[in-house]
Amino acid sequence: MKDTVVTGWTDLQERLFEDSWNNQLGRFRSSMAFRGLSDAAYPLQTSLMRLGGQFDQLEKHLLRNFRKYAHREAVPADSVWNWLATAQHYGLPTRLLDWTYSPYVALHFATVNLERSGVDGVIWCVDYQKAHQLLPMTLRDLLEDEGANVVTAEILGRFATSLGELDRHGQEHPFVIFFEPPSIDDRIVNQHALFSLMPSAATLMDEWLRGHEELYRRIVIPAALKWEIRDKLDQSNITERVMFPGLDGLSRWLRRHYSPKFP
Repeated sequence: MKDTVVTGWTDLQERLFEDSWNNQLGRFRSSMAFRGLSDAAYPLQTSLMRLGGQFDQLEKHLLRNFRKYAHREAVPADSVWNWLATAQHYGLPTRLLDWTYSPYVALHFATVNLERSGVDGVIWCVDYQKAHQLLPMTLRDLLEDEGANVVTAEILGRFATSLGELDRHGQEHPFVIFFEPPSIDDRIVNQHALFSLMPSAATLMDEWLRGHEELYRRIVIPAALKWEIRDKLDQSNITERVMFPGLDGLSRWLRRHYSPKFP
């Protein structure tokens, strides 16, 4: 596993924005998706996997009943991919994993859990453009036709109209799709969010990535640096109040802000 252990705040900034220069554009435009975890030992496990048991058999029932009982106006269009993104956003266990374009949003989620302040955190960095070079040709052509770097619900719907159809595409050669959700509310916008999606609910993404080491790297945050990083993020207004607009986010931020420092 390609881990870099940072030594301080300045070193962390260099690592987060490493390889972000785009020669073609002449701009700093990273092609990385970031995911922050409070414990470096945590796998890239979906909320569906965390149900345990025969979780992959439950997926279709969860999504079917979510669609049945949710208000129709909950999604911008009646597409399984919009429904899946909406379900993930509101806490239903799904095969989607949350990622962000923002390294600071990822840092927030790597340092916000005070109960894990005594263990090393990690930022996963995956190059979604390189990952999409491994997509089936049909989907790559759809992306190229749109001039897009990430998949949208509309593009994905032209490739597969159901989870079962997506799974059949990946039976011989698994792949990962980085999927940009519709802007359902301010949380998705403020978190600069995107999802990853694989053609099997049972595939653990980090196991797949180990066979494609050119696609990713990990930035390990020593426990000793977490409080400094957390304080500097708070001063930069990267807080629960911004990540989760509303009274629940405000309450989360105030609760943490006034909590005593853990040893």
